Amino acid sequence: MPTVLSTKKLALNQKELLLNAGIGLVEYNAIKITFTNFTTDNKKIENAIFTSKNAVEAILKKDLVVEHCFCVGEKTAALLTKNGFRITEITENSEELATRLIEKHANRQFHFFCGNKRRDELPEMLKERKISFSEIQVYETDLNLKEFQSDFDGVMFFSPSAVQSFTKMNQLTGPAFCIGPTTAEEAAKYTDKVLVATKPGIENVIAKVVVYFKN
Repeated sequence: MPTVLSTKKLALNQKELLLNAGIGLVEYNAIKITFTNFTTDNKKIENAIFTSKNAVEAILKKDLVVEHCFCVGEKTAALLTKNGFRITEITENSEELATRLIEKHANRQFHFFCGNKRRDELPEMLKERKISFSEIQVYETDLNLKEFQSDFDGVMFFSPSAVQSFTKMNQLTGPAFCIGPTTAEEAAKYTDKVLVATKPGIENVIAKVVVYFKN
């Protein structure tokens, strides 16, 4: 039976997708998220940028009212919608979102809610086009280092930080199953065998694992 490592603890129904396919699972959280005690100049935000679910969870703790949400990823959008926020734009990655903002919303002013390890593309593209935004760090990502004594037939990664965390203490001997292109880019520094989910989402990474070991 092949065994894969998940660098994020999975929900029961997600674990079952692997176990029912005859794939063994070891799991841990490769990263730790800590929310910061941030402040905003106003409780009402007109235009907010979210590139992760963590940023959304952080603002939910502060009871902020956001008029227009511009976000990356279906899961981020789903969490916003569930909490009554209006999605104005949604894209699959931050570069695509920056392009959309430049092309369609250049006259707006934005609040960009992000973590300490956020990628540079979006803010750099907005600065280049002189689009007004204020960046607010609402959470911190810390690496949760752990050394494993055995090798795995594959490792599932859900963020570039998770790749960095795992590879600090371990070698990637099997394929890396990645949630998206930015995570895959990081994994490619450590292995030639990188497989990317067809669409971002934990279940889609699991589906990639199941198909790989079936063949």
